[in-house]
Amino acid sequence: MQPLDKARLCLKTIRERKALDPVLLHVASLTSVADYFLITSGNSTRQVQAITRHLQKTLRQAGLRPYGTEGEHEGQWVLMDYGDVIIHIFYQPLREFYDLEGLWNEAPQVEADGPASEDVAP
Repeated sequence: MQPLDKARLCLKTIRERKALDPVLLHVASLTSVADYFLITSGNSTRQVQAITRHLQKTLRQAGLRPYGTEGEHEGQWVLMDYGDVIIHIFYQPLREFYDLEGLWNEAPQVEADGPASEDVAP
């Protein structure tokens, strides 16, 4: 699966659990850590955990396994590392506090229903 396709699958999946204001950033030209960051939040720690579990289940069914997951038990800030896609799922007040979108403001935002991955230049 191409990185953009994986990122869009993640975006579609978190929206199924009513994730708040998801933002998909193309960070490949800014860091070697990943190609995409997906940042979203939930209204409660329970919603953050539900989004996380749903995403894990959906990606596992697609044959994708995370390199690591941190923070799921607490539900404040969950970090999921899928190699070329890194997902940050925040409890909303923490998202505002850490402002990852502000830290990565130079990264272009990717639209969920934009061109296919083979049509997007890196």
